[in-house]
Amino acid sequence: MQVAIAAHSGEYRDKHVKAIKDVMDGLTQCKPTILLGGYWGLMKVAADEAISRGLRVVLILPIENDAIEVPKDAVIVRTGMEFRERSVVLIRSSDSVVAIGGAAGTIMEVLLAYAMGKPTIVLKGMGFPTDRLELAFPDYVDDRRTSRILYITNPREAGKLACTLNGAQVKEQG
Repeated sequence: MQVAIAAHSGEYRDKHVKAIKDVMDGLTQCKPTILLGGYWGLMKVAADEAISRGLRVVLILPIENDAIEVPKDAVIVRTGMEFRERSVVLIRSSDSVVAIGGAAGTIMEVLLAYAMGKPTIVLKGMGFPTDRLELAFPDYVDDRRTSRILYITNPREAGKLACTLNGAQVKEQG
C-alpha cells in the first residue's frame, strides 16, 4: 500500500508537527510506503517521522528542488518535472491521499486525487487554506462522484482511515 502525504511546503507550528506524528501513529498499523512530493516544510517533518518509525519513504522531487539534501534512508525519484507535473506522479502512484494542511499545491493534489478516483482524507483544523475545502466540496467535487473526500479532525484517525481504505474507492453508487 502506498499513501501520498500532501502537506504545506512553508512555515509551520508545533501543532502541525504533532498532527503529523499522530497521522503516522495511525499509519503504522498498516505500514504503508509513504510518498511525498518534496523534502521541505511539513513534507520534511512527515518524511523524517515516517523514517524514524521504520516506514519506507519515497520522495518524488520536482526539478526546482532537485538538488536538495535528502535522507539516505529515503528512495529518491528525481522527476525532472516542475512542481505541478510532479504532483500528478505523486498522486497517480498512491493508493490513497492524506492532506495534512496546505495551500494551493495541496489543494491541487486533493483535486487531482478526486479526479483520479483516489480515496482522499483532508485533515481539518490545521489553519491552512485546505481547511476551507469542505465549504466548497463537502463530499464530492462534481457529479462524477469519482471518490468521496473525507474530512477528519483527529490526525490519528486520519492515518488509521487511510489504512482501511487500502486503495479502495470511497464512492457513492447509484
